[in-house]
Amino acid sequence: MPSTPTISLLAIVFTSLLIASTLIRIWLGRRHIAHVQNNRGSVPAAFSQNITLEAHQKAADYTVAKSHLSLLEVVVQAALLAALTLGGGLQLLDDIWRNYLPNQEIIRGALVIVSAMLVSSFIDLPFDYYKTFVVDEKFGFNKMTPAMFVGDLIKHSLVGIALGAPILFAALWLMQSAGTYWWLYLWIVWSVFNLVMLAVYPTFIAPLFNKFAPLKDEILKQRIEALLTKCGFKSQGLFVMDGSSRSSHGNAYFTGFGASKRVVFLILCLSA
Repeated sequence: MPSTPTISLLAIVFTSLLIASTLIRIWLGRRHIAHVQNNRGSVPAAFSQNITLEAHQKAADYTVAKSHLSLLEVVVQAALLAALTLGGGLQLLDDIWRNYLPNQEIIRGALVIVSAMLVSSFIDLPFDYYKTFVVDEKFGFNKMTPAMFVGDLIKHSLVGIALGAPILFAALWLMQSAGTYWWLYLWIVWSVFNLVMLAVYPTFIAPLFNKFAPLKDEILKQRIEALLTKCGFKSQGLFVMDGSSRSSHGNAYFTGFGASKRVVFLILCLSA
């Protein structure tokens, strides 16, 4: 059969790339762990006046613990991908749904993709749980309860379905009906979708999971706004996010697109 060599070649290329990418990620992860451990004994000179050795070592140990977990996750994810592709997992899912929906190509394709995503999520779930309730708990960062963990999981799932289902059906419809240039139309739809998500996420999606309020420290606000002006960064505003109910980490980030851009600082407590 003429198709057999092509299929075999594709399988060899895919397997080689999967193994290579997995080994590279493991190698980089191990180098990162070694670097952190080698520099655990002293605080970098630039931070020595503000960070104690104890805090520095705690951060190093926490980083190493998370990195070890990430290495295991890399291996498991590679094994899952191999099982779904080379092992025939996707074909098995397609065969199962074909028995129920033999003439519904788009719906069946969507269900196959959703099923594969659910399998992947179930594999990732123990890692998320372990990181939260074992690693973060050990280092005193976790404030999440099992009920909150499940609640966030449900909310993330509902938001993912609400946002992902339309784009998934659009992609499958374009692949089936848009002809030779389906990939171009799909790229345009996907690009527009991502831009819209960047614009609506800060205002409509992020507040579903955390509480936000304008930054009230006027001195800090003026200094940050001066820096933003100097950099030419226009934002919707400066906000603080209450992260105390889930974690005792401190952090900051900026998000959004166009007029919806905002700078967010995570704090440990935020009064109502």
